[in-house]
Amino acid sequence: MYHHLLFGLSLWLLLILPSEAGKEMPKLSDKKLCADAECSHPILIARALQDYYPGDCRFIPIRQGQLVYVYAMLKDRGNLFWAGSVQDSYYGQQEARIGHFPSSVVEETHALMPANTEVKTTKWDFYCY
Repeated sequence: MYHHLLFGLSLWLLLILPSEAGKEMPKLSDKKLCADAECSHPILIARALQDYYPGDCRFIPIRQGQLVYVYAMLKDRGNLFWAGSVQDSYYGQQEARIGHFPSSVVEETHALMPANTEVKTTKWDFYCY
């Protein structure tokens, strides 16, 4: 009886507690700078100066020393944030995922392509999966 009650309570909590997954989040900016119109080429490689623990699902966690591939730099009101992906030093240890992070937690190590293509952001840029 106790196990059934515990299972029922657990299931109920999972169903009613709000989740950020599958949810449109507020836009951080209306525009971004990229290397191309699809933002598919990395602009630069940066190294994390410190750990960064995201506040919500639009952002990616970064550990000090990790390499970050930057694909977009937000403009206007969001110019403090970049979009990119991190990969652990051992391939396959962490799935590469694109997300946002504060530009202040990284330092540029290698410029790859100029970020001179301005692209409008969409709701999908800030959607939580």
